[in-house]
Amino acid sequence: MIRYTILLLSLFLLSCNANMERTFKLREAKGGKFYGGTFRYNEEEYFKSLYPLNITEVTAHRLCEQIYEGLVTFDDSTLAVVPALAESWDISPDGTRYTFHLRKGVRFHDDPCFPDGKGREMNAYDVKYCFDRLCYHNPADNQGFWIFKDVVKGANEYDSLTAQKIVPEGGVSGVRVLDSFTVEIELERPYAVFLARLGLIFGKIYPKEAVDKYGGEMRAHTVGTGPFYLKINRDNEVTFLARHPNYWRKDTFGNQLPYLDAIRVSYIKEKKNELLEFKKGNSDLAYRFPLEMIDEIVDYKKNLKPAYKDFQLQYLPVMALQYYGFQHQGKIFHNMNVRKAFCYAIDRQKLCDFTLKGTGFPAIYGTVPPGTGTYDSKLVNGYSYQPEKAREYLAKAGFPKGKGFPTVTLQLNSGGSRNSQVAEALKKMIEETLGIHIDLLIVPWAQHTEAVETAKIDFYRLGWVADYPDAENFLNLFHSKYVPDDITQKTYINSFRYKNPVFDNAFDKAVATVDETERNALYLKADQQVIDDAVVLPIYYDIDFRLVQPNVRNCPQNAMEFRDFSEVYFVPMKGKKSE
Repeated sequence: MIRYTILLLSLFLLSCNANMERTFKLREAKGGKFYGGTFRYNEEEYFKSLYPLNITEVTAHRLCEQIYEGLVTFDDSTLAVVPALAESWDISPDGTRYTFHLRKGVRFHDDPCFPDGKGREMNAYDVKYCFDRLCYHNPADNQGFWIFKDVVKGANEYDSLTAQKIVPEGGVSGVRVLDSFTVEIELERPYAVFLARLGLIFGKIYPKEAVDKYGGEMRAHTVGTGPFYLKINRDNEVTFLARHPNYWRKDTFGNQLPYLDAIRVSYIKEKKNELLEFKKGNSDLAYRFPLEMIDEIVDYKKNLKPAYKDFQLQYLPVMALQYYGFQHQGKIFHNMNVRKAFCYAIDRQKLCDFTLKGTGFPAIYGTVPPGTGTYDSKLVNGYSYQPEKAREYLAKAGFPKGKGFPTVTLQLNSGGSRNSQVAEALKKMIEETLGIHIDLLIVPWAQHTEAVETAKIDFYRLGWVADYPDAENFLNLFHSKYVPDDITQKTYINSFRYKNPVFDNAFDKAVATVDETERNALYLKADQQVIDDAVVLPIYYDIDFRLVQPNVRNCPQNAMEFRDFSEVYFVPMKGKKSE
């Protein structure tokens, strides 16, 4: 750890200009706010890509929310859909036509992709370009087509034709430029959460010039309109984002945002080391605690213990499901009785009490976490720990007392040791209950997701954190329309390759239903079907804990762990002129 810390410090001193140094002077702004400083946090996993259409994990999401913007975004406190690049929009009475009025004066980051190196003004043609690319058939680099598939008029046709190397003139027919600052999007039918989908990472806007100049290099070369731009990136070591000097947003006092000079992200894999760096003052946010140290940090009433009392504590049940996935087209878990045996074989309450130590609660309902919008997931009849029933289902599958059952490999990414600790506990439960053997295979995140998405592993660990507060965002994972005919073809959504027309019908009716009560009733039917078919093994719903340094302000926690650092700022420490 000492060598690693020295390496990061060396990179910091050698690579950063003066305004990124940790010793900084705060500059007073209107309304009691302050400019200046570098906000520092850690990620356990290094990102795979920062190209908006190829982002499938939270590390890249959290970085790109600072770099790129879409037509809409989410309020980081209420999670309501709010304007971003579109200052307003109109919706036709039948709910199928959205007209977006774009802000004027929004500029892309300065970058050599532009003729003079200066970021130009964003316009409607940029939106059209990005949304056409969202529907361009490229399974290797486009993971976002699902947000327009079967929803936006002409999206499916464009995908089909580009798969044949035919690029239709005019692009996606349902996305139209009315003038330089007005875009119209026509839907195939009303879609209740369409605006929320536009807030996803796949809906971010970037310039054609960047694609022309960098192509595949956009994995780590970004050009957006967000409050920060990518200044320095060293693979698996450190990422620096710097303040966008021409950012368009101002606060209620008229101060130009963001307040921070920079953001620094480190990639320390062990939670203990991450927490140690936080305690030493080398980071400003500690997200999730090492399981073995929770009792040292908080008491049973969730009060900070003396060694941590000077920090700000935040904790909240979040819209996130942790689960193990079954490959339905594989040789082992195509059998529903096997899947049900696994689902009944684990004691979720014991896991949450003794392994997770209160940082999660048992997933005994559906696949949609409690507290997701207005949907009541507690109406779903989920799985509880019933060892006898588990053994009965395994016997029905042809493996009484586990006899003849093949060895199963559970693949997972480390997740800062939390995932491996959970896996060890569940492996023991399943083996003791069913009389079978499970091997654990821990691999890097990029390797893990590649194996999952290309059906190379039958049993795997994943989690899903809400992109927006609606049950659709979780249930969408199970629709058969995302399952390719060829099992070797990559699929990000529905990596289980589950198909059930009963589920599809209930889901399709739900998303076309404007009435919230009726829509939730249909969501409930779809969710129950997923549970009845044992599509996945639900484990627990997350409770997130965070520590924040005492001089940090405007860093709210929300149930999606959606982070917007544009209004985060530091206040002077008592007795100090600089931090």
